[in-house]
Amino acid sequence: QVQLVESGGGLVQPGGSLRLSCAASGTMSSISVMGWYRQAPGKQRDLVARITRTGSTNYLDSLKGRFTISRDNAKNTVYLQMNSLRSEDTAVYYCKAEIPVYGGPYGSYRRTDDYWGQGTQVTVSS
Repeated sequence: QVQLVESGGGLVQPGGSLRLSCAASGTMSSISVMGWYRQAPGKQRDLVARITRTGSTNYLDSLKGRFTISRDNAKNTVYLQMNSLRSEDTAVYYCKAEIPVYGGPYGSYRRTDDYWGQGTQVTVSS
């Protein structure tokens, strides 16, 4: 099992920056991918950025160049640096950990379990 706790959200003016953190505890060695998602009021939860254990990343295209995801495996923490924030970035930001599950006599891949944090509010407003 994995527990995720996000922090770093808050109120920021347009053009400002925030750095979100997601601290993971529990069975860390089993986590393959960690990511950030966001959900604005009345909208679906969307991927912001993902990072693998080896550091490969992918981003929502519209956020490339403004947001940067990073991961410190020694601290069991994933970060999201958000620059040049806009009002449309206002949302609750969630951290997610993906854990593959293996089983059977040959240790075959079975499925991937997702674990979510409680979310942190980011509000961009003047």
